[in-house]
Amino acid sequence: MPVDDVSQSCAALEHLVRQAGHLAIGQFRRLAGDSVHLKGHLDLVTAADREVERFLTDGLSRLFPQDGVFGEEGAAVAGRSGRIWVIDPIDGTLNFVRGSEQWAVSVGLFEDGRPQFGIIHAPARDQMLIGGRDLTPTLNGRALDPPSALERSSAVVAVSLNPAFPVPERLAVMEFIMADAGMAFRNYGSAAISLLELAAGQVDGYVGLGLSTWDAMGGLAIIRALGMKDTIDWARLELTSKLKFVGGPRVFLDVFAPVIDRLR
Repeated sequence: MPVDDVSQSCAALEHLVRQAGHLAIGQFRRLAGDSVHLKGHLDLVTAADREVERFLTDGLSRLFPQDGVFGEEGAAVAGRSGRIWVIDPIDGTLNFVRGSEQWAVSVGLFEDGRPQFGIIHAPARDQMLIGGRDLTPTLNGRALDPPSALERSSAVVAVSLNPAFPVPERLAVMEFIMADAGMAFRNYGSAAISLLELAAGQVDGYVGLGLSTWDAMGGLAIIRALGMKDTIDWARLELTSKLKFVGGPRVFLDVFAPVIDRLR
C-alpha cells in the first residue's frame, strides 16, 4: 500500500489518535496510585499506556490490515506490506504520573528504511501535529512554515538525555550546549513534545541521547517534511535500537558537528 494512501486516510488516523488521547486524558485526570507500576529507574508504565497501545494497535490494524505494528508496551503485529506503525502510547510517562501536561501520544510510520509519516497528539495541551512525506505538517490544522534563520543569541535546544547513559557523556553534551554553542536548553521529559516544539518553531534544534525508536518516529517524519534533518543512519539500526542523534535545520546541525561526532 503506497504512502499516498496514508495521506488519503489522514482524517481517519487523526480521529483514531484523538480517541486514544481521550482514553489517556481520562486516566490522567483520575490517576490512582495502584495504576502505576515500576518498569525501571525513571521509567514508569501505567494502565493508560497499555490501554492506549491496545486501542491504537487494533485501530491501525483495521485501517491498514497489511501493515505491521510495533509498540513500546509490546505490540508486535507482523505485517505483509513492509510498512510498520511505531507507537508510543504515552511519551513522557513520568510527567503523566506526576500530573505534568508534557506528554503525548505518538504514532509514526516506518517504510523504506526511514520515518515517513507521523502524528503527535498532546491532549493535555490540546495540540495535534500531523505531517510527513508529501503531506504538509499542520499543528491544530494550521500549516507550519519551514524553520526560520538560526539566531545564535536567542537559540534554544531541546534535549533528552537518558539516565542509562554515563554521566560524563551526558555532561559533555550539556557543556557543549552551554559553553561552546552558547545556547539555552529545555528538557521536557518527552521526545514527542520536544519534536512538536521543534516543528512549531518554539525551539531551534534537538539532541536525543538514548531514545527508543517509538519515542521519536512520528516527530522525525514531521520535521523531515519541514525540510529539517537528523543524523540517524537507519541502515545501521533496528527498531529495537537506542538512538543518539541531533535534529534540526542544516545550520543547526553544522553548529553541533562536534556533538554529532561524539554520538556516532
